[in-house]
Amino acid sequence: MLLSCRVTAYFGLLDVIKPKEGETVVVNAAAGAVGSLVGQIAKIKGCKVIGYAGTDKKCQWLKDDLGFDHVFNYKTTNLDETLKEAAPKGVDCYFDNVGGNFSGTVLKHMNTFGRMAVCGAISGYNDKTGTPDTGPFPYGTILLKQIKVEGMFFTRWTAEWPDAHKQILIWIQKGKLKYREHITKGFENMPTAFFGLLRGENVGKAVVTVQEGHALLG
Repeated sequence: MLLSCRVTAYFGLLDVIKPKEGETVVVNAAAGAVGSLVGQIAKIKGCKVIGYAGTDKKCQWLKDDLGFDHVFNYKTTNLDETLKEAAPKGVDCYFDNVGGNFSGTVLKHMNTFGRMAVCGAISGYNDKTGTPDTGPFPYGTILLKQIKVEGMFFTRWTAEWPDAHKQILIWIQKGKLKYREHITKGFENMPTAFFGLLRGENVGKAVVTVQEGHALLG
């Protein structure tokens, strides 16, 4: 598990969102290297966790192995309806890896003074149209509900990496944190691995091994 993924999940959740025990946390791309850690750390902190992933297999892993409270396949379910079902009292915290219309919908379900960490916007990474988003835009919702929305990048906390790394290792050793790596063998297969990452084919961290004992991490 790459250090950058660990600290991104750790600080994005605990420093930016600052969840409180009993609050409801939503995370998308939840079966990825960052999202899966975010959900598990939120559970450690006593939160209810709702995760979204792109296959039933990923959802089963999140639910059965990682202990997420509610998990939905965003490709086969209605986001608005699943949030009404899983978070009838609203969403307090939102860790966003996707952006786009997904985030606009989640924001409508957030409670007053909710907190949102913007970690990624993968929904637009491979957009070939060049057409700007046309909305609906969530600024009115953010204003009226006084939602805190903060972008983040893991290098902000460089000086604090050692402490975070130490705590994460303790959680792993105690069995409170689990992770998975999606391994592709061969440097020549790197393009396949990269485009597979954009299509959401990986479960956990995408890794390309170039030779025995050496790997490039995506």
